[in-house]
Amino acid sequence: MENNKCKAFIECIERGSISAAADSLGYTPSAISQLITSLEKELGLKLLVRSQKGVKPTSEGETLLPAFRSYIAKEQDIYHIASELKGVVKGNLSIAAYPSVATNWLPEIVRRFKSEYPGIHINIRESIRENMFQNFEQNTADMGIMVYSEPMPYEWIPLIEIPVLAALPEDHPFAKADKFPIKECENSDFILGSWGREIEILNILEKNDTHPDIKYTTYDTPATLAMVRMGLGISLVNELSARYWNEHLVKLPLDPPQTVTFGVAVPSREHMTNAAKKFLQFAIDFIEE
Repeated sequence: MENNKCKAFIECIERGSISAAADSLGYTPSAISQLITSLEKELGLKLLVRSQKGVKPTSEGETLLPAFRSYIAKEQDIYHIASELKGVVKGNLSIAAYPSVATNWLPEIVRRFKSEYPGIHINIRESIRENMFQNFEQNTADMGIMVYSEPMPYEWIPLIEIPVLAALPEDHPFAKADKFPIKECENSDFILGSWGREIEILNILEKNDTHPDIKYTTYDTPATLAMVRMGLGISLVNELSARYWNEHLVKLPLDPPQTVTFGVAVPSREHMTNAAKKFLQFAIDFIEE
């Protein structure tokens, strides 16, 4: 079985259309269609349902999808091992990261890493916690840079403690205070990220016996803070994610103080590729500076 057929099928599912898969892989839509048709003939199964809205897998295609992902991952393992045996690091490295990490840390870490290992192609996936774990299950990410919270079903390497802040509109009654009592979250409309499943913030609220009225949910911090600036409510955010948001809102330390732990989750530290191990060390060195 040719790997380009498997890659074409996987991309069609991930992108939702043949044209998007073609753009991602550098093929024409016609070539992608031919690869999928050839794969279906080879297996004797219908794998994709095509419509004007795009494509989706048949039940057979859905069942085979994890096997196709594993097939491609094993091929990458072979190339990684061969490169390491030759003393030349080449291949692909996929890093899932919180948007705050992708914005504030990864550009510099990647710049340093690429200067020493230009043969590594790096793919950065901006993800929330739930998506990262899906990436691990689908063998589409080598590591995830995120905030620790239970449950943590993967190996964990802690990096740094980051303060959690209250984000308030400029006209909030506590806007000119030195600190924000966490219990005051119960007295304002509350905005919560990660589609309302921001576990690290929920854990802090629970630990402090605080139960705010969650009026809005968002995907990530920029949307949350934009809503705070418009006076739609308040939120709790870690300092890293709010670092560049300094106009038309107020950021205050919490009382009592709260922190979250940023670190790296990996499916298995023992089975990390050499490239992933080297990148992890670059990340550790960057944070220690």
